[in-house]
Amino acid sequence: MSHSLRKILLTTAAISLTALPALAHAQSSVDALTDEIVIVSTKKKNAENVQDVPLAVSAYGDAQLEALKVRNLESLAYSMPNVSLDQIGTAKGIANFQIRGLGINSSIPSVDPTVGVFVDGVYLGVNNGVVLDNFDLDSIEVLRGPQGILFGRNVTGGAVVINTKNPSSEFGGEVKVAVETGLNKYVQGYVTGPLGDRIAGKLAVYYNEDDGWFKNYLGGPTLGQPDRFEEFGASKSIIVRPSLRFDLSDNATLVAKYEHGEVDAQGPAAQNTGGLIVDYPRDSFLFSINEEGDFAADWDQVTLRTDIDVAFGDGRITNITGWRQFENTTVSDIDSTPLELFTAPTHLKQEQLSNELRYAGTLGQTDISAGIYYFQQDFGYTEIRNLLGGALNFYGGGKQDQKTYGVFAQADFPIQENTKLIVGGRFTKEEKDARIATLVLPKPACSVVENTCPYDFVQSNSWNNFSPKLAIEHTDSNGDLWYASYTKGFRAGGYNFRNTSLEPDPNDPTQLRYPPNFDEETVNAFEVGLKHTLDDNRGYLNFAVFSNQVSDMQLEGNFPDALTGVAQVIVNAGEASIFGIEAETRYRVTDSFILTGSIGWIDAKYDSLDVDLNADGNIDDIDLGLDLTRVAPLTYSIGALYERDTTFGLLTSRIGLNHRDGSAYTFNNNGQLPEADMVDGSITLLTRNDSVSISLYGKNLLDEVTIGGDTQLPPALGPAPLGGTFSPLNKGRVVGLEAKYSF
Repeated sequence: MSHSLRKILLTTAAISLTALPALAHAQSSVDALTDEIVIVSTKKKNAENVQDVPLAVSAYGDAQLEALKVRNLESLAYSMPNVSLDQIGTAKGIANFQIRGLGINSSIPSVDPTVGVFVDGVYLGVNNGVVLDNFDLDSIEVLRGPQGILFGRNVTGGAVVINTKNPSSEFGGEVKVAVETGLNKYVQGYVTGPLGDRIAGKLAVYYNEDDGWFKNYLGGPTLGQPDRFEEFGASKSIIVRPSLRFDLSDNATLVAKYEHGEVDAQGPAAQNTGGLIVDYPRDSFLFSINEEGDFAADWDQVTLRTDIDVAFGDGRITNITGWRQFENTTVSDIDSTPLELFTAPTHLKQEQLSNELRYAGTLGQTDISAGIYYFQQDFGYTEIRNLLGGALNFYGGGKQDQKTYGVFAQADFPIQENTKLIVGGRFTKEEKDARIATLVLPKPACSVVENTCPYDFVQSNSWNNFSPKLAIEHTDSNGDLWYASYTKGFRAGGYNFRNTSLEPDPNDPTQLRYPPNFDEETVNAFEVGLKHTLDDNRGYLNFAVFSNQVSDMQLEGNFPDALTGVAQVIVNAGEASIFGIEAETRYRVTDSFILTGSIGWIDAKYDSLDVDLNADGNIDDIDLGLDLTRVAPLTYSIGALYERDTTFGLLTSRIGLNHRDGSAYTFNNNGQLPEADMVDGSITLLTRNDSVSISLYGKNLLDEVTIGGDTQLPPALGPAPLGGTFSPLNKGRVVGLEAKYSF
């Protein structure tokens, strides 16, 4: 029996087992999952039903997030069409998100994300620290396509909007504990309630201690002893989030949230495949490294949100101020062998401040959203490369001061009954001042973060752009929403803080072939969609076709290099076309049984190139035929949820299969990310008093091997043989038991 057939049979059997006769029950979690889903990311005065929004959105409320056991964004990495919410794996928590063929592909902190992450309305300025643990969530909304109008940054791929729960004026709380294979332990909880006539408070706390899921191979048999392994992947995390809600008047509220977090963990479980020293199968979790590595991070952030209802247009004025400070240090074993050949310590220190002031209301029959935005961040990044046991060391990195100013407006005009014209635009000015210390230039031991490194590249640049949007929506006599839209998105230029290139341009020896600066990227995005609500509100079927035309496409690439280990570049590669189709559905078969599904397909290709991607000396059809990085042609999911009333309470079972095709990792396609079929499931018992629930759950039940990246290493590093890859492993099968008490 083939491996694929076994997967299909396993999933089919698991779904079939859930379809047992049901008894009547007083409370239905199926009801909670099929209730109207509302989203706030459209920034109207009131939250909107996701089925009434002319935009491709996957939204998860707290009930769905609880059912899926979501603890970080990577938990949703495989569950949406044409979406990958992966971390790079070089160091913990660095997002390499991709939506509809647009994403980033490196751990370089100076690269602006194509997919913006917004927490309680505040944009996270760097990809570092994005895929760390989340808890006490109210919702997650994933918007596909450019979101340059209503959001603070011109994100060309999409936006991930995370909303944490606000304080409540009613006393209550929750405590949750879980144990997973690893041994991985979680404790989290919150308590909320009134602190006065017009004040409500909340304290949420999260703690995680992981002994390590992986096994690091230490050596073969000695004097009759077995192979030796050690547990690997240990980490500890703690997050504390106090918050207050002030009812300033009957028409005004202020919500203040503070968060402090700390993480201390080992480095990546780095596998070398095809190496001269070690060569482990790509479909295994085997690896052997001598450097356990390190990841240490701490952050503080403050969010202040004020909402004031005003008589003008029956509208609301909202102001969101956000401040965040993030710092982390890492050490990674890049050679991925038991020898000390290539380790890479890094240090990042970032601080950001943002403010958004907007109005949302209705003037006549026209819905208006308009506002101004300011964002500032300063960060420094140090990278050290220790090669050949410290015989050769490189020091470098960069500092950047950045400011962004934005003015935006969007209006929804009714042009006839059940038809609206949507017109919007955003003017953005972005400024960046960068100082870079090139890694390969000789210099004594130094730190960019501590201002002890000399800079060899200093530049300031600014970008001004206007992002228009034009859309039309129509609700037909059956209640179906049809829409078509055009949006232009931009991603500002920037600088490569991991500059390793001093190679001259063969056409102009006075210029670098891969300079550390790169220019703006432009995306023209077209979309046509349908949102169909099933009869009797038993579910929905949403469908979209999209086309992205990308100019001056920003690509991050890496190449094996005998001197530095890996040379990394960021270039404006040329033009690309991305065409895709996607559909999502949820169908309530019976009062106790739900089926879900999604499918996404992408055809992505280069139209023209300005860069020799495979480094063979020519820009030709071979380069044009290469796959775009991290673009999986096919993604799909199928799932089922069933519940029944029992003597002890409500029993809910869930099973899901999520598939993603393989994709290219390096832009020369030498590095590849494998395809994967992720099967997740859970069984939950909710007691009759609705206060205690116990869940048995599993993730990646087929024990699929996936990796964060596939960096190619040189055949030799100086005099030492090496070869193979640096491929950080993700966890395989995880089984957990969770208990929750609500009061």
